[in-house]
Amino acid sequence: MKPVMDTARLLLREFSVDDASFMLRLVNEPSWLKYIGDRKVHTLADAERYLTEGSIKSYRDHGFGFWKVELKSTGEAMASAGLAKRDYLDDVDIGFAFLPEFTGQGYAYEAAEAIVLYAKEKLGLTRLVAFNTKDNTASTRLLKKLGFQLESSLMLEGEELNLFGKEL
Repeated sequence: MKPVMDTARLLLREFSVDDASFMLRLVNEPSWLKYIGDRKVHTLADAERYLTEGSIKSYRDHGFGFWKVELKSTGEAMASAGLAKRDYLDDVDIGFAFLPEFTGQGYAYEAAEAIVLYAKEKLGLTRLVAFNTKDNTASTRLLKKLGFQLESSLMLEGEELNLFGKEL
């Protein structure tokens, strides 16, 4: 599938149901479960449904969603990163989740920086938001490096989250 965008080291592509095994692994990583939550994806069929009802539906409904992030040099899948339009937020939000072997190498910043640029230049968005758990210091550092500012808190599923915003 043709990339939606690329950077010096990364390709971002739309997910398909063929990516179910990767998604099954990603959503069951300890970091995903701690910072994003259990999405009840425990089988390949669950992962196919998660992709179909999530990112794939979002591409159709909004023209964007979360994309599969691949290492350009090998094609290896490393993350999910992209944009979401959620009913409970006024603005589109950016999110990212990387497999542990790809953290700490600047990939998340590289992908997120490209997504912010895409949101502004290709989608014409003028603002993005992001949210995370209060203890997700790596995510907070990345968002601040991208120019997001802590604006308020957001209550979601009984948990108080940080809500960041950025004018584009």
